[in-house]
Amino acid sequence: MSGKHDHHTVPLSVLLKRELANEKIEKPDIVHGQASQSKKGEDFTLLKNECQRAMGDGVTTFSVYGLFDGHNGSAAAIYTKENLLKNVLSAIPSELNRDEWIAALPRAMVAGFVKTDKDFQEKARTSGTTVTFVIIEGWVITVASVGDSRCILESAEGDIYYLSADHRLECNEEERDRITASGGEVGRLNAGGGAEIGPLRCWPGGLCLSRSIGDMDVGEFIVPVPYVKQVKLSTAGGRLIISSDGVWDNLSAEMALDCCRGMPAEAAAAQIVKEALHAKGLRDDTTCIVIDMLPQEKPAAPVPQPKKQVKGVLKSMFRRKSSESTSTVDKEYVEPDVVEELFEEGSAMLSERLDTKYPLCNMFKLFMCAVCQVEVKPEEGVSIHAGSSNSGKLRPWDGPFLCLSCQEKREAMEGKRPSGERYGSDSD
Repeated sequence: MSGKHDHHTVPLSVLLKRELANEKIEKPDIVHGQASQSKKGEDFTLLKNECQRAMGDGVTTFSVYGLFDGHNGSAAAIYTKENLLKNVLSAIPSELNRDEWIAALPRAMVAGFVKTDKDFQEKARTSGTTVTFVIIEGWVITVASVGDSRCILESAEGDIYYLSADHRLECNEEERDRITASGGEVGRLNAGGGAEIGPLRCWPGGLCLSRSIGDMDVGEFIVPVPYVKQVKLSTAGGRLIISSDGVWDNLSAEMALDCCRGMPAEAAAAQIVKEALHAKGLRDDTTCIVIDMLPQEKPAAPVPQPKKQVKGVLKSMFRRKSSESTSTVDKEYVEPDVVEELFEEGSAMLSERLDTKYPLCNMFKLFMCAVCQVEVKPEEGVSIHAGSSNSGKLRPWDGPFLCLSCQEKREAMEGKRPSGERYGSDSD
């Protein structure tokens, strides 16, 4: 994790132990809705509630939501919808407990995105897609994104958090610098006579984005490495909005949240799409997913000899703390309406994104490629640290490892070798 974020983060193990100590391991009730208006037919969604995962002591569940905004055709969006979740989960060792599994998600998101892009490009299809991918486990939300679809969160207290990054070249100077350093060119369309029009694009290819899945015609410095953010909600809950650029080109986060205030998720999604189209009409595929994470409504637990304070304790676990509450029991069990940041990283460098502070024995499948999960012989694997600035401090056998194919992919993304054959395109 980047050092600049260290002072904002809380160790995941601390949060989970706090839950266990306070007996607050209940999962939220999750309600979702979606709405869309189609112009090109290139927006696709993935909505999966109650996915099951085996643990050492039983089975736990998690939910998955994805938005895939395709361009230059729908092939990349469809392929990513069908394969990304499988590729992310395959990058996580099966024997992990809950807190290890959650902690492994950011790294697995990176591996899954890169593998999906690599596999799709082997099909020699030239379409591409943005991706906003969300996994919810308990009160922990993990979001990975490439492109210009966005995910925002409003906590129960009313604070707004941005859980995705915008990879439009027009507004992301850091990404423009990365592309030019890797061998690409950034500029506007030349209308003749020295006049330039439209948004900044990457050449060759003419893509307006710096990150996506697919887009093999643009060059591999348009990378599939996602920005990843992981947060933990308090048990007061909150609302997530995932939308394609058809919404965000017309509405701010505040406008999107305000226009559907008090509506259930399905109606809220429809209202956001309606508001987005009100100003300029349907110019692009416009899709919205609304996810409400709600505290469970639970009755007081029956006890043989009721005590007055028991009911108060249980009630306090599922409501916001009132200013009138002075009970020492309430103070012990009621948590503030806050969002704890667990992880944030947006680097495009695989050597940074696949590294970890956690023990190798817990987090890595040794002698497996960290991206595509194929078995590699010890003499064939290439350390992810090979060629990096700190490689002198590491031993040649320090993992994680990449197979030769994924090492070539990494070198191409970082501008260390010429990208593959490129084709002219004007996709956006």
